[in-house]
Amino acid sequence: MPKKNKAPRPEPETLTLPPSGVDSHAHLDLVDFDPDREELMDRARACGVARTGNVFLGPEAYQKNRAMFAHRPEVFFLLGIHPGNADQGTDEALDAMRRAFGADPRLRAVGEIGLDYYWDDHPRDLQERVFRQQLKLAASLGLPPVIHCRDAFADTLRVLLDEGYSGRTLLWHCFGGDEEQARTLLDHGWHLSIPGPVSYAKNEALARAVAAIPLERMLLETDCPYLAAEPWRGKRNHPALLGFTALSVARIRNTSVDEVWSATGRNACAFFGLPKLSLKPEDHA
Repeated sequence: MPKKNKAPRPEPETLTLPPSGVDSHAHLDLVDFDPDREELMDRARACGVARTGNVFLGPEAYQKNRAMFAHRPEVFFLLGIHPGNADQGTDEALDAMRRAFGADPRLRAVGEIGLDYYWDDHPRDLQERVFRQQLKLAASLGLPPVIHCRDAFADTLRVLLDEGYSGRTLLWHCFGGDEEQARTLLDHGWHLSIPGPVSYAKNEALARAVAAIPLERMLLETDCPYLAAEPWRGKRNHPALLGFTALSVARIRNTSVDEVWSATGRNACAFFGLPKLSLKPEDHA
């Protein structure tokens, strides 16, 4: 028998979301987007993504790639040394980060920083040292850290509490844990950012956690080009697809997607202290 044709995946434009969403964590400067970066940023705007946080993985990437977004006022910046690059956490790199934060108001947070034991390709003591140094940097700058944690929940929490971050502004990026972990983070006053895998059918523990997280403490992210939500799972992720994450969150919480979209957008603007945009037509010509 001939194979049945699969139904086409719905495009994000079909969600008709208002222009109030924020992708709090994207990697648009990676080479994955070299063929169509401008087109995808225009498409994100058309799909209701008002702001996008681009995460530069270290000061070298920041210096090399920040000009990509010179004419994109809707893009704000995060800068940090990822635990997978812990060997790059030299004194010189940290000094370069401090200078960058002092000179560029588009840099709104120190991140993503933390611990990653999944790959474990850098010694854990080195990861922790660089993590602590960047937490101290964030505190001295008065900026929030954005935390990467993979298979290292207990140690990440220990370091954060050692460094005095309970009750301080902090975002747990790409939260993928269970309800108990979510409540632990919430008890310390932190925000949680929800990625595309919340839409995956087998992520039942994450769905229960998302149902329990107060909406006012929740942000959304793509972490693109990774972790696309259903129905685009397995494809290259990009900010225009963020609406499908919002749709999954709304279904889990039995509320409207517009409510999730706008609330998480407001939360992101408040968390990062983003100024209001005044876009002119030529900004996107």
